[in-house]
Order: sequence, then structure tokens, then C-alpha cells
Amino acid sequence: MAVNLVNVENVSKVYGTRALLDGISLGVSEGDRIGVVGRNGDGKTTLIRMLAKLEDADTGRVTHSGGLRLAVLTQHDSLDPEATVRHEVIGDLADHEWAGNAKIRDVLTGLFGGLDLPGFPKGLDTVIGPLSGGERRRIALAKLLIAEQDLIVLDEPTNHLDVEGIAWLARHLRERRSALVCVTHDRWFLDQVCTRMWDVQRGVVHEYEGGYSDYVFARAERERIAATEEVKRQNLVRKELAWLRRGAPARTSKPRFRVEAANELIKDVPPPRDSSELMKFASSRLGKTVFDLEDVTVQAGPKILLKHLTWQLGPGDRVGLVGVNGAGKTSLLRALAEAAYSEGERQPTGGRIRVGKTVKLAYLSQEVAELDPTWRVLEAVQRVRERVDLGKGREMTAGQLCETFGFTKEKQWTPVGDLSGGERRRLQLLRLLMDEPNVLFLDEPTNDLDIETLTQLEDLLDGWPGSMIVISHDRFFIERTTDRVFALLGDGTLRMLPRGIDEYLERRRRMEEAAAAAVPVPAPAADKAAPEKSAADQRAAKKELQKIERQLDKISEKEAALHARIAENATDFAKVAELDAELRELAGQREELELRWLELAEDA
Repeated sequence: MAVNLVNVENVSKVYGTRALLDGISLGVSEGDRIGVVGRNGDGKTTLIRMLAKLEDADTGRVTHSGGLRLAVLTQHDSLDPEATVRHEVIGDLADHEWAGNAKIRDVLTGLFGGLDLPGFPKGLDTVIGPLSGGERRRIALAKLLIAEQDLIVLDEPTNHLDVEGIAWLARHLRERRSALVCVTHDRWFLDQVCTRMWDVQRGVVHEYEGGYSDYVFARAERERIAATEEVKRQNLVRKELAWLRRGAPARTSKPRFRVEAANELIKDVPPPRDSSELMKFASSRLGKTVFDLEDVTVQAGPKILLKHLTWQLGPGDRVGLVGVNGAGKTSLLRALAEAAYSEGERQPTGGRIRVGKTVKLAYLSQEVAELDPTWRVLEAVQRVRERVDLGKGREMTAGQLCETFGFTKEKQWTPVGDLSGGERRRLQLLRLLMDEPNVLFLDEPTNDLDIETLTQLEDLLDGWPGSMIVISHDRFFIERTTDRVFALLGDGTLRMLPRGIDEYLERRRRMEEAAAAAVPVPAPAADKAAPEKSAADQRAAKKELQKIERQLDKISEKEAALHARIAENATDFAKVAELDAELRELAGQREELELRWLELAEDA
């Protein structure tokens, strides 16, 4: 029988006239891995702070088991700014002691990329004071993970981590014996790590068994049972469940929900996007050219980030961009944006970027644009436009779009200066959409957004007819909103990844293993003996690559259409067998094209 570690009994917390938590009773036992979700401002952080006894409840009580070893990662660290990283993380251990500890080596490598802390000016002996908030947060997380704990409480642990760091942290937490309570908006991370969910809503905490996928199913089922009208049944929760079941059936390694019930619940939910229809609409708005890059070199100061890049962003393309920090993701977007905003006058260090004449770009950068703090939220949106056409016949007023992004009618009259960082981020994003762009650049759009707002944003983007590039460490968001993934691997090239982020992580792992062994990543045998390719050969390879990518997109559309026809003819076994044969033939074509793509990628 699992030992109870923390008891929360009839706890309430009031701020002003609002009951943030109302009579909550919960427990955490050995082995629990609990994810905490809910809208920003509904009390997630308050709940875990009271759980850890960092904040007192107004009523009720919180009890810890005797001798409980508890560690908490809060939004603000308590590191000594005058201390070194070594002092805070390693403590008094001699080099041979910590270097001989597999756990310490794993944490340092996973969070910092190596035992010598590459990126820190003096490695472990770097003084903490001048470091950025993201660097300090990783130090605080490393310090926590190296110690032995019975219970770990984490508030947004994936903030400031890249895709690789998040994947490492998920693996590390799965392998630990410590119980875990974690607040995060990263849905992929929740699915990988958690076995229970707490959903904080309007002062109440609803408990669910399983990870995020299971929570979405259970919540959708609960709302279906409670619904009295068909309109209410067809809600965003069901749409997201349809994505989870159809788009990524292997997302959770242990699908605990009942597959038959889930399929019944989503049987009349269409795929999130009608890709072919959106492509037609985008082509009509954008023409044939959006961004054409020819032999482009991108620099940041003296550092060359991308060299001799020939690439094309076409009408309706939805691209996810991943890569190591500092590889040039944001710099590439800035180079494209500068060319667009200057109508082609401002060009990168080398090569040329051709911009389509009809391109109307909206660029959400990582910096939150400053607005007049005296403006009201609704006024800030109306100053852009009163109404917005979101494509496919969907039109919204400024007030309706505000509500979609979590700004209730009362909140719309709040001065901009009184908004939180997350709320200002939401306001910045909806102002961009209000301007009716046909090309979107989103650089870390999920920062500070809660899961409900992310789901609303994904729903808006499903019907948005234009071209889009998304940079994000939120794996779920990239997989949900884009059709193709490209990677900057830090070697000056841009690579398409036919298998998406899984392939990116595999490539990065091979590169790290090769670097650790001080051996260069081996090239294919045919390439070792091959002479250096001429510029003409490289251009030809790049053109063939683009042709293959278009063919792969067409195959994806055909596969989606076949899946829909199979669903329509589910009771006609002969027809299903015929359609399945077509699917297998397409799969063979895809495999051949992907192999050819990989061969050409080495030459391009």
C-alpha cells in the first residue's frame, strides 16, 4: 500500500472578493505523478504553493508525512547571485566525486548540453548574478534534480528548455522514484510523465486518472453526458480528442482510455484541417510566390548561421521549425521579415530572398510589443480593425475575438497596463490576427498561454488560409498546427524531417554520441568516396528536393482522402480491402520518395 505524503483537507483561499480555491481536499501518495492544468488565474500555482506549505490557506489544513523530503521549483529562484554554478549545483563535492556520479553527469548533460556547461562563459565556475532568467532557471532545476527527494513540486519546469531538454526531462522524471506534482502547459510533457491529472476550474479541482490524452477523453465524455444540446456536444475538447486519436495514436505509450468509447465520441468530428481546401484558398490570396530563397547566407554578428540556403515557402505551407538554441531559427525569420517589410530592399548577407507581391506578413516575435498602458483591451484590438475575416466564411468582431482569447466582456475594459505578461502576449497575438495577414510567423507563440487558450488558438489556425512558420519548444503545438517540420541542426543547413520531431531527436542524439566519442558523424558509404559536388549539381539537387517535398504533400492529401473513404465504407469489407491496398501502394511510394530525399539532402 502506497504511503500518503501530503494531505490537503477542506482548504480554501480567497483573494479580494474571489474564492480562488473553495473547500479543496486532495492527497499525494508515493509514486504519484500528478499534472495540474487549468486556465491562468484559476489557482494552479496557489494550489501547489499551499501543497508545499509555501503559502497558508485561509481555512482547512495541509499536513506532510514525518521526515518528508520535499523540493519545489517556483517561478522565481532563490539562487545566490554572488555564488558560482558549481557552488549552487555541486556543492562541496570534489571533481572526482561528482564526475563519478552517473546521476549528476546525466543532469548536467541533459540540462546544459555537457559537463563543461557549453554556453556558460566559465563553465561551472560562472557567477550566477549576470546570467539570464532562463539560465538561472535551469541551474535551479539542476540543483533540485541532483538531490534525493520524496516529492518534487514543479511550476512550469519546461519554460526555457528546448525540445531536446524537454524530452530529456520527461525521461529523467519517469525514471525517478520521487512522487511528482507538476504545473505545465506542455501537453506532450504531461502525456509522457503524468499518471493522474488535477483540473483546477472556478475554485474546484476535478481529478482524472491517466495523462493528458486520458484527461481530454474523460473531460469530453463528462461534458457529453452533461450536455442537453448537440451544439454543446460538438466542442473544442472533442476536436482535440479527434486529433489525439487520429493524428497521433502513439502519443501516449499506455493508452488507458477505452478506444471504442473514444472512437464513438469522435465519429462525426471532421479532421482538424481541410488541407486541400485551405491550399486552394491560400493560392488565391497569395499567388504562386510567397518566399523564395536562393543561395542565402544568414549571419548574426560574425557568426554564420545558415549558408547557401535555397528553399521555398509556398502558398498554404504550414512549417514547424526546430533546432538547437543559437542555430538561427529566429534569425531566419527576421531575415524573411526584413525582406518582406522592406519590399525586397533589405537582403541577407549573401544570396537573395524574393517576396511575393501579395504577401501581407504578421510576425509574432518573442518580445512583447509595448502598447499604450491606458488603452483598454478592446480598444487596443479595435484600433487595428473592428471585424476580421478568418477564412472559410468565418467572420468575428473585435469583441468576439477577444472572448475567444480568454478576455471576457468585463476583462475587455481592463487597462493594458494592468494585464499580466501572459495576457499581454495573448493581446499581441490577437492584434496580429485582427490585421488579416496571409502569412504568419510565430516565434514561441505558446509562452505564457494556458492550455484552454492554446486549444482556442489551434482552432482558429485550423481554418486560417495562409502560409505559416512556427518556432516552438511545445512539441504538441507544432505537431498540431503544422504539416511539415524542418530543422536547423547547427551545421549551417536547413533539413526537412519526413518523420518530424522524433527524427530530429534521433539525429541530435547521433550527433551528440559522435561528438562524445570525438568521431565525426559518419557519412553514407557512397558519399565517402564521392567527389565534391559542383554548384550546378547542388542546385539541381535542391530543385529535386523541392519537387519531392511537393510530391510528399500530395501523397499526404491522398492518404487523408483514403482514410475518409475507409471510414465512410466501414461496413463494406470488399471496398475497405480495395482502399487499403491503395493506401499500402501510397505508403510504398512515400518510402521511396523519403529515401531519395535523404540521399539528395546530403548533396544539397
